[in-house]
Amino acid sequence: MAIRLPPVHALSAFEAAARFGSFAVAAEELCITPSALSHRIRLLEEFVGERLFLRDGRTVTLSEFGRRYLDVVKAALRTLTDFPLPHRTTPAQPRIKVTVPPTFARCLLVPRLAEFTAQYPEIVIELFLSVPLYDLSLSESDVEVRFGAGRYPDLITEKLYEEPTFAVASPKYLESIGGLKAPADLQKATLLRSALEPWQPWFEVAGLDWPEPSNGLRLDDLGLLLEAVRHGHGVGLTRQHFVQDLISTKAIVQLFPTVQLKTPPHAYYVVYEKPARERPEVGTFIDWMLTTFGKL
Repeated sequence: MAIRLPPVHALSAFEAAARFGSFAVAAEELCITPSALSHRIRLLEEFVGERLFLRDGRTVTLSEFGRRYLDVVKAALRTLTDFPLPHRTTPAQPRIKVTVPPTFARCLLVPRLAEFTAQYPEIVIELFLSVPLYDLSLSESDVEVRFGAGRYPDLITEKLYEEPTFAVASPKYLESIGGLKAPADLQKATLLRSALEPWQPWFEVAGLDWPEPSNGLRLDDLGLLLEAVRHGHGVGLTRQHFVQDLISTKAIVQLFPTVQLKTPPHAYYVVYEKPARERPEVGTFIDWMLTTFGKL
């Protein structure tokens, strides 16, 4: 029968938090965020089935079980640390865990990432995908790109860029409904819905006193929204850097070119906790992101 072992990264987080009596200081020593350290502690508590710490606001103290378990953990970590590794001479490369929305990753970050790796070949980037507006925990990432309103309490938030929102449709769909000459003609169209690109702010710019649509296909991924537009499911809202290739090949047509929402409610932000930025490789990556996407 397989032996279930606790995750080593959770054991080291537990030992550091117990030694310092502080999640924040322990996280700084381990070069992770406090939220990531808390996540590791929760994993270990779920594994052992006991509370390891008693929490009182920002103060943490070991529980009775935690004090007894700490002795075992220290002994195990000491055994692993003291074991001779004669062939381990090369230090590990600095790594950055980056969580990004899928469409941003596909259309904007990955095409430009070679620029970063060419400048900083010693830094390893690990990309993970998130769901915009829903994944609001940094978890074990060092840096996140978030698409939203930019209000994230207790986190440092810097805007990467924003660009206007405009309406698009496929030529085939436009032909099927007899064309769209003015925004008011959208009353005969199917409006594709997304929490990421709400219609109501665009309606105001277009001079339409219409409520947010409540029926029809809803897609909470900007890439899927464009795919739905391309396949003729209706009219959607999008932005230039996502749709420029589809427009250039005439797979999608921009509607009403003079009607654009210049300051949409959502934009892309780089989000992180202060201790993470103090790591040289993380600070370098954040600065590169701000410079690269500030030029868009």
